[in-house]
Amino acid sequence: MKSPESQDLRTPLLSRSTVAIAAVFAVALVGASRWSRSAPSTVDPKGHTVMSNKKYSKPSAAELRKTLTPIQFEITQNAGTEPPFHNPYHDNHQPGLYVDVATGEPLFSSTDKFDSGTGWPSFTRPVEPERVVEHRDMSVGMVRTEVVSKGGESHLGHVFDDGPAPTNLRYCINSAALRFIPAAKLEAEGYGAYRPLFGEAPKPASSTTPAPNTCTRPAAGGKPGCETTLETAVLAGGCFWGMEDILRKVPGVIETEVGYTGGKTGHPTYQDVHTGETGHAESVRIVFDPKKLSYADLLEKWFFRMHDPTTRNQQGNDRGSQYRSAIFVTSPEQRKIAEAVKARAAKSGRWKKPIVTEIVDAGPFTPAEAYHQKYLEKNPGGYTCHYLRD
Repeated sequence: MKSPESQDLRTPLLSRSTVAIAAVFAVALVGASRWSRSAPSTVDPKGHTVMSNKKYSKPSAAELRKTLTPIQFEITQNAGTEPPFHNPYHDNHQPGLYVDVATGEPLFSSTDKFDSGTGWPSFTRPVEPERVVEHRDMSVGMVRTEVVSKGGESHLGHVFDDGPAPTNLRYCINSAALRFIPAAKLEAEGYGAYRPLFGEAPKPASSTTPAPNTCTRPAAGGKPGCETTLETAVLAGGCFWGMEDILRKVPGVIETEVGYTGGKTGHPTYQDVHTGETGHAESVRIVFDPKKLSYADLLEKWFFRMHDPTTRNQQGNDRGSQYRSAIFVTSPEQRKIAEAVKARAAKSGRWKKPIVTEIVDAGPFTPAEAYHQKYLEKNPGGYTCHYLRD
């Protein structure tokens, strides 16, 4: 039997222990409360899922002109629409996140991307609804819903109600408005909060059959819903350094890129094409605004004046099939125009020999190595055999 003295000594000790334990729990609860207030909320006031509370803001126009390419600026700041199919993300199937090219704001996920057949990247929903803002748009004589990024106010494209289930929406977005971040690089790029999307991600919506859409099959008498404001031309006429140096300065040209096309091998390099055995031609891909520069004028006033179209597989000192004269048309309308312009050039009297310029359908275009791009801009006084003839 314990003595009263021992019982009296035990009681204060228990009280002190109880107080200490309670204090520990109180501190823990306060800490948890503070953490919960600083951690990202899981839903916004409208009940939408939120994965990150990070805010994004629009840079100045001067900053954007420095950081964006001409076509990115034209699309995001002037509400342009790039040519279908001739853009980097319409057929991109890698898992990852698509962010605003101007601000980095997360916009769309590959888990919601599907093949709409329109030639533009298409998504069933934004990665977070509050990241994308909708505006009424009547710029092409029909009512459409424009979508812009919330933070940067970048024009992205339009949303239509002809997409696949479950949303039945199709966000028709310009590749030039987006930057793609592969899932494996999300953490390194500062988008770790979105990694759960690509863990046990649901099967992409591309596995479903999209409904007929207004871009490819408008209603009878209606206009396509995704009317492009820009056009692409692909031209070959000798060394692409000199061609690009002239073409990039033409009023109405938004962007130029040199590369290889028209051959029999996939993903050619300069070393491959240089042999003259691949069938590829050194070419320039030109994105231009048809309201400022017509395709006919691009050919007649520039292409047929900047090289000699009567020398087969040769321009100046450059010899081989990679230096042939060719127009790679991207549509039946371009072919019709190219044939008419070629006929007029042949009758102009400027050339004493027959014009041998090929007019063929454009196939895959492989961009040339970085050191070839804007070569004469980076190396003034470098080799060229191109000039404008009167």
